[in-house]
Amino acid sequence: MKRNTWLVLVISAWISSLAFAFTPKNPECIAPAGAGGGWDFTCRSVGQLLFELKLVPQQIKVTNMTGGGGGVAFAHVVAQRNEDANLIIAASPATTLRLAQGQFSRFSENDVRWLGAVAADFGVIAVKADSPYKTLGDLMAAWKADPSKIAVGGGSAVGGQDHMKVLLLAKAAGIDPRQVKYVPFDGGGQAITSLLGGFIQVFPGDASEVRAQFEAGTVRVLAVLASKRLPAPYASISTAKELGYNVEWIVWRGFYVPKGMPIEAYEYWSNALKKLGQSSQWAKIRQDNSLGEFFMAGAPFQVFIARQVSAFRNLSKELGLIK
Repeated sequence: MKRNTWLVLVISAWISSLAFAFTPKNPECIAPAGAGGGWDFTCRSVGQLLFELKLVPQQIKVTNMTGGGGGVAFAHVVAQRNEDANLIIAASPATTLRLAQGQFSRFSENDVRWLGAVAADFGVIAVKADSPYKTLGDLMAAWKADPSKIAVGGGSAVGGQDHMKVLLLAKAAGIDPRQVKYVPFDGGGQAITSLLGGFIQVFPGDASEVRAQFEAGTVRVLAVLASKRLPAPYASISTAKELGYNVEWIVWRGFYVPKGMPIEAYEYWSNALKKLGQSSQWAKIRQDNSLGEFFMAGAPFQVFIARQVSAFRNLSKELGLIK
């Protein structure tokens, strides 16, 4: 056997051994909010499909860890599970926004490792089905007349993702963002319950979060915060841009992992996400939950996160949320 051929075979065998050097034991996904919200959906849908596709050897345990708009979970991972190779944590722009604003105590985006994104969700403006606001125009007229009379509740903390949506909408409508009455909840599920109970009048959530209630006829969606109309069941709902408000909010759904996770474990999870993202089963889940196609993993995702945190920091300063 020629020396070069032998060397190629040795290197190939070494690379193959690396690919199988790690297998998770008792894998876990932390959803940094209560049941029913976007992070919970991300953990449960991805975790279940990873198991069904045999990309993980056993069912992934989902742990709901509420508090601080994701800050409790973030601190838990950094301080207590920095080297846990079996752990993935659901994330979205709500995570990067809070990091940009310095809301996770002394921690920053550099204290974890960013794994990847598997889909895109889109912001929506929703009200209860029997709300007097039948159109976005109705809501904006009442809001401009007296901002204090309309309570807006979201599944993120003050200054978080859902709050940011309505601040941008208020700004586009000529309403002083400081007059927006915002009520924070730990996750979209709690916010929707509050909307249905009449405790808040508007929920600036995500398309996947409100889909079940929308199809059941218990909520009305006044606008989607996307660049173009979404497919069914939202096909008839106008974008905010169509209605004269230049506001978009695209929500990637993905994961970060402990920074000290061994490289072979990081590669394992990254490759598992890639295979999931390419599967027809995931395409169907995306379609069934009004999620758009958006996939990024590994180094490109790390760069994307760094840029998004920087952009959110500048936007937060512009809206007066931070100095």
